[in-house]
Amino acid sequence: MKIFETFLYKYFNDNEPRRMLLGINPGRFGAGVTGINFTAPRQLKEFCGIDHEFKKQSELSAEFIYEMITAYGGTENFYSKFFIGSVCPLGFIKNGKNINYYDDRELLKIVEPFVIKSLQQLLDFNVDRKNCLVIGGEKNYKYLTSLNDRFGWFDEITPLAHPRFIMQYRRKQKLQFIQQYLQFIRK
Repeated sequence: MKIFETFLYKYFNDNEPRRMLLGINPGRFGAGVTGINFTAPRQLKEFCGIDHEFKKQSELSAEFIYEMITAYGGTENFYSKFFIGSVCPLGFIKNGKNINYYDDRELLKIVEPFVIKSLQQLLDFNVDRKNCLVIGGEKNYKYLTSLNDRFGWFDEITPLAHPRFIMQYRRKQKLQFIQQYLQFIRK
């Protein structure tokens, strides 16, 4: 909690509106360790300048996101305009592997009230609701869109490919995906 608090005070200690990027749910090697979405311990130290006692590990998604943030103009510039959250702020592990909130229908049914409450609390902050960028492809996009149809949180929702997918299966096109992210972010 102390590390998360340090991060929040460093980048969000103002009343400026932020645009939202919403991932799926925390991964066990990134936000599952640091509490900060798409930020593994290595990125927390190297890019955010926050010292910690965590094992100096990284994850593919964090590597992509921080390359994109660097291309945008760095952490100070990026976080002054954007906040990265998750549709579901809870991480889940099944048989030793990460699972997404939507991978198990029963799990989704159980966590949906918490997801709705968490998103509504997040939106109580000074959030620009014109366009939410959804990290995580089709299923995350469809689910958030269905919630948005019910609650009218955002005027528009734009899906972006998940960084892990890009880094694992489309690494040769990584720079093109970074440019795609930047195109939507700068809109």
